[in-house]
Amino acid sequence: MSSAGSFSDAVCSFHNKILPKQMKKSLIMGVVYLLINTSLFAQSGSISGTIFNQETGETMVGAHVVLAENNIAKATNELGKFQFKNLEAGNYTLTVSFIGFTKISQPVTVKNGTISSLNISLKPDVLSIQDVEVTQDLGQNVSTISEVDIQLRPIETSQDVLEIVPGLFIAQHAGGGKAEQIFLRGFDIDHGTDISLSVDGMPVNMVSHAHGQGYSDLHFVIPETIERVDFDKGPYYTDHGNLNTAGYADFYTKKRLANNYLKLEGGQFGTFRTVGMFDLLKGKTVEDPSLYLATEFFRTDGYFDSPQYFTRLNTLLKYHQKVSSNQTLELSASTFTSSWDASGQIPIRAVESGMITHFGAIDDTEGGQTSRTNLNAKLITETNDGGLVENQFYFSNYEFELVSNFTFYLEDPVNGDQITQTENRQIYGSKNSYWNDWSLFGLNASTEFGAGFRYDQVNDIRLSHTLERREVLDDLARGDVRETNIFAYAEEQLSLSKKLSLTAGLRFDYFTFDYVDALTPNYERQVEDKGIVSPKLQLSYQATENVNLYVKSGIGFHSNDTRVVVAQNGQEILPKAYGIDIGTFWKPTRNLLINLAAWRLDLDQEFVYVGDAGIVEAGGKTKRQGIDLSLRYQLTKWLYLNADANYTDPKSVDEAEGEDYIPLAPTFTSVGGLNFQTENGFSGSLRYRYLGDRAANEDNSVIAEGYTVVDAVLNYQVGAFDFGVYIQNLLNEEWNEAQFDTESRLQNEAVPVSEIHFTPGTPFQARFSIGMRF
Repeated sequence: MSSAGSFSDAVCSFHNKILPKQMKKSLIMGVVYLLINTSLFAQSGSISGTIFNQETGETMVGAHVVLAENNIAKATNELGKFQFKNLEAGNYTLTVSFIGFTKISQPVTVKNGTISSLNISLKPDVLSIQDVEVTQDLGQNVSTISEVDIQLRPIETSQDVLEIVPGLFIAQHAGGGKAEQIFLRGFDIDHGTDISLSVDGMPVNMVSHAHGQGYSDLHFVIPETIERVDFDKGPYYTDHGNLNTAGYADFYTKKRLANNYLKLEGGQFGTFRTVGMFDLLKGKTVEDPSLYLATEFFRTDGYFDSPQYFTRLNTLLKYHQKVSSNQTLELSASTFTSSWDASGQIPIRAVESGMITHFGAIDDTEGGQTSRTNLNAKLITETNDGGLVENQFYFSNYEFELVSNFTFYLEDPVNGDQITQTENRQIYGSKNSYWNDWSLFGLNASTEFGAGFRYDQVNDIRLSHTLERREVLDDLARGDVRETNIFAYAEEQLSLSKKLSLTAGLRFDYFTFDYVDALTPNYERQVEDKGIVSPKLQLSYQATENVNLYVKSGIGFHSNDTRVVVAQNGQEILPKAYGIDIGTFWKPTRNLLINLAAWRLDLDQEFVYVGDAGIVEAGGKTKRQGIDLSLRYQLTKWLYLNADANYTDPKSVDEAEGEDYIPLAPTFTSVGGLNFQTENGFSGSLRYRYLGDRAANEDNSVIAEGYTVVDAVLNYQVGAFDFGVYIQNLLNEEWNEAQFDTESRLQNEAVPVSEIHFTPGTPFQARFSIGMRF
């Protein structure tokens, strides 16, 4: 069977078994919707409108619109639009706000059988937490935190992009070019196994990856192009499927540029970075098409004894146009490439004996290279009744090579244990959705349907034993992967009263796993199929104007590596995650916003493919429970405080007490700092990151030491120029960024030793930048 045949068979199987039922249900619901909506519309009126940025003329996604008399809140959609349907005739007041813009109120009169249309412009202003409103809409409350953070926390690097998620920690341990190790909610997520990441709707995670399941390399994102970030924690979101267990983060790049921009950065350790962003069409209004080019080049030698020679080149070309009165088209193409040398993880004993320094290496021929090219197309259509249809297709071509040496001379005392992981991958995918507001027995409701697919074609995915990064000694694993995920979902949000709302969703994912092992003597295609249903339920209660209470619950999952699936004959290959959050968004004073949640997440028994060894290991059932606290406080008109504290108790379910620790799972983390924005052009922050001590093995006899690191940023804007200073590790603390309990043997050792191996965190490092808008 060919790869194309495998893909088409999966599609046909899904079509025959699932689509007819879904189509019948959708048709019935659609007819009911039309009958109810039509009858009610004749007896009532509606308000619809579009929110604009007064300075740029651009529509604003996620603006907060409140209908005061009914205590109903809406967030503007992808086109910057909102609507309130089935309103009784009368006079109303709309309150419109967005973080960093002047809040306004506008009267509007509703008449039976008519639609009152509004165009409202918001004026940019100094950020004020006083304008933040707590609502029934849980997504809107979370996005408020995101908007505050984006405006107050300078995003200087690709790593900062990830850390916008409260409680998320990262660690780099392979020369800067490898995807970061991620920690969130008591998970050592590795490089993305339990968090779903996307950019402009394209998945970042790589399933069945050469190095690890869900591997997520965000270095192809140019930080200056980011417009907004949508994130949340837990498996509660119907439009997010595979890998959304601990949480998700979706990044969106700018639709158009307000100005051309050029930025130069330089700093210690041979660090240099340049960013250019150019408006190629120079349209005068938002009705005109927009095309911009963004480029980034970065290089550094790093702070290690052996230079990294790390280089990264990014390019993004993005087109945006309103092609008709109700349709908007977005097209983008991007390419990214990087290469680096690495010092890898080093054993404590080698440093303590004086064999190497804290920034030294045992095998400095480690490193890698990777590239990714993306094509993305999205058509957004507004229906006559105010609904929204989004159709998206994307394609990625991806190359990966990673050279590592974790055990040195444990397995091969002559040549060493260096391994090389490689793959070539093409991803084809489509996401399609329909959303609309309507009324059910007089109650306000909104409905979303979605469907799509993702097909990964991975060629020559390979694990090899190599010598000095040049010679392949033997292959440990090698083959071709074909993995298909077809999905459909439906979600209903219903306002049960002015204070209580319910959101219920159901998602179905169907997978086909296909693997051909190149190391077996005879050609054999191994194929397994599996489906999974994921229900979701959320309740939101507006206790007072400034207090929202909520419960989130749901089942999520992450798929296992295809090589695990075929080895397990399709058994226990889609481990479920059962989650619940009980929390509150609370604004006790005009200047203070608090999000507090108690949560629990149980994960089914799973089997893990260890990419570094080419073997399958049992993972076991786990449970994690904890408390998350986020607060944002405006001390003065220009000074802000933010802090996130996260406590987790992670345990293995089936192990004896005292031997049930989950290695490297964080138990207490906290990030926070002071941020400032003045009216005379100064801005910046003083921020800390704290990661507590944690178990490095199952019985807690080996400890991965925690750390506290302080960073500082100072920016000054005058006229068309921006000047900046970015300092990492301001106090020059010696700290270990990534840590593992690993058994290894050095070349002069007769027996192996098991102990902490680490990559050192950055020492004091300063970078300076100058930017110009033109």
